[in-house]
Amino acid sequence: MLNYTRQLLALCCLALLWNTAQAQTIKSPNGQLTLQFALQGDGVPTYHLTYKGRDVIKASKLGLDLKDTPSLISGFAVADTKQRTFDESWQPVWGEVKTIRNHYNELAVTLTQAATSRSIRVRFRVFDDGLGFRYEFPRQPKLDYFTIKEERTQFALAGDHKAFWLPGDYDTQEYSTVTSKLSEVRGKMKAAVTGNASQTTFSPTGVQTPLMLKSQDGLYINIHEAALIDYSCMSLELDDKNFVLESHLTPDAVGDKGRIQTPALSPWRTVIVSDKAGDILESKLVLNLNEPTKFKDTSWIKPVKYVGVWWEMITGKSSWSYTNMDNIKLDSIDYTKVKPNGTHGANTAHVKEYIDFAALHGFDAVLVEGWNTGWEDWFGKHKDYVFDFVTPYPDFNVTELQQYAASKKVKMIMHHETSGSVRNYERHLDSAFTFMNKYGYDAVKTGYVGDIVPLGHHHYDQWVINHYNYVLETAAKHHIMVNGHEAVRPTGLARTYPNLIGNEAARGTEYESFGGNNADHTTILPFTRLIGGPMDYTPGIFQTKISVLNPNNKSFVHSTLVRQMALYVTMYSPLQMAADLPENYNKHLDAFQFIKDVAVDWDDTHVLEAEPGDYITIARKAKGKSSWFIGSTCDENGRTSNISLSFLDPGKKYVATIYADAKDAHYETNPQAYTIRKMNVTRKTKLAQYCAPGGGYAISVVEAR
Repeated sequence: MLNYTRQLLALCCLALLWNTAQAQTIKSPNGQLTLQFALQGDGVPTYHLTYKGRDVIKASKLGLDLKDTPSLISGFAVADTKQRTFDESWQPVWGEVKTIRNHYNELAVTLTQAATSRSIRVRFRVFDDGLGFRYEFPRQPKLDYFTIKEERTQFALAGDHKAFWLPGDYDTQEYSTVTSKLSEVRGKMKAAVTGNASQTTFSPTGVQTPLMLKSQDGLYINIHEAALIDYSCMSLELDDKNFVLESHLTPDAVGDKGRIQTPALSPWRTVIVSDKAGDILESKLVLNLNEPTKFKDTSWIKPVKYVGVWWEMITGKSSWSYTNMDNIKLDSIDYTKVKPNGTHGANTAHVKEYIDFAALHGFDAVLVEGWNTGWEDWFGKHKDYVFDFVTPYPDFNVTELQQYAASKKVKMIMHHETSGSVRNYERHLDSAFTFMNKYGYDAVKTGYVGDIVPLGHHHYDQWVINHYNYVLETAAKHHIMVNGHEAVRPTGLARTYPNLIGNEAARGTEYESFGGNNADHTTILPFTRLIGGPMDYTPGIFQTKISVLNPNNKSFVHSTLVRQMALYVTMYSPLQMAADLPENYNKHLDAFQFIKDVAVDWDDTHVLEAEPGDYITIARKAKGKSSWFIGSTCDENGRTSNISLSFLDPGKKYVATIYADAKDAHYETNPQAYTIRKMNVTRKTKLAQYCAPGGGYAISVVEAR
């Protein structure tokens, strides 16, 4: 018996040594990040990531639990490994920089599961700023169709990190970010879950991505995903005792997490890491893990600065609907014979006023919401057929407005609210885009407010993810750009589909009218939501007291006027809205000048200072020009920002126009107090600039003539 035990132990040791011998290691091009892949003794694949010798992700398990068939979790052996180095530079159609370097070392590990005669591949790419890895499922007889019960990818953290998190949800990201230790998530979850038009939370410790973390020893870590195609969106389930995060996929209407036909790929799981917060903001890792654009011709895709009939509706000053009727069926009402409510914002005369304002101040386009029939009876009714996307209300003359806008050299942006009925939208998609082509609309804002119809599906499940991508592909055939609201958070797909020029997928400015965003909100979003792509945040609110527009709404914008200007720089987007009403801009034309001047497409970007939840200061160089723009946003505490202008060209002189909070400015008590001054600067200039609580500053830097 003793000899048998010794033999068994020897065999176990040999197996352990065999798997250890199969451990594979690759480093980032600069050598600071190290990725190790290994199999545990029971054939469980694991990975381990370090940065400058410090644990980022401790040994963590990989695999998938499948439905009605053996899972892809254990029993693996390494069949093959391949390594390569890749280095290229590419130019985005629009972006924060003119050229992006895509440089990584890659390890591809092919695994075989002897008991089932199946194989999968795990592909790792290690960049200087982080890691991307995905599952690959080759075509094979034993794995042709399968259903995912759950993905079991782990991210084992090295401690109780500070986290910037949202409650895990299958339908919305429109929550306020909570800042806490991971060990405090459970206790803070109930208060973090606030009401929304559609929401499905799943766990007292479930959180969403992008998840921003900071370790006690000063590592900044961001966990997200890239290239979300034909797969379910990933959230994270937290083991708050051991600080291990595990993937949690969004289920479909019958509870399945994904239906896969091989050959197939999962999205990339991403980990961005640095000991400098600004490096997280400058990372292009998520973009680099997406495929190059599918479009041969991208000349029709243009960054847009716009105004629109929207904020007055959000605040309750005017309405989307033409009447105050209820229980309406589109095929049973003649709008020309009913009494209008007198508050409908999308009427021809009023839209012309916005077109005039856009033309006068050099804006590209005007967005109009509530132009089409159906708004009286759509919200929360779970109706399959509400909008047809081509029939205007009687007071919205499509032809007249097309001609008027064209005469002013202003574009119109279409609005398609689907009321969550994705099947109905697909039913009308081609006719709606053909209608847009006919009347000169080259951009659309889509909306998915409310529960997904057919009921049971979620905004983030595989079927609806495929719908969003189908809309992008169909829009491209019509040369239409898309700004998706209430859709899934972006995962860098704008590289592949650059007509995706905007997304919401977070609490935007509209929530300032619903009770307000926290003062630190815009110091966090660039570290979380914007990691996957730009956000249509709709900044630029100068009249921060909502009651001025609607006496019944006592909310206020949690920001100084100056910080609203700074957001055009700190909240990157190729689609930027001057969201306030024209009359409010006319009262502050000196400050409005910055919004008129600021670019929406860039050749270069530098993060000058940053700390998530506290402050961000960014400088950007306008596309094809020598001008720079600087924006700074801070939390409710206020601060003095100290920056260097060393990014400016040597030997050149510039004139800086500085829009700053006044000394007595405060986002709650004195938000409209600001100063404007000019000064000569060079790359040797250093600036110390006061930022009020909930404030910031905005600077335009123009080469001296």
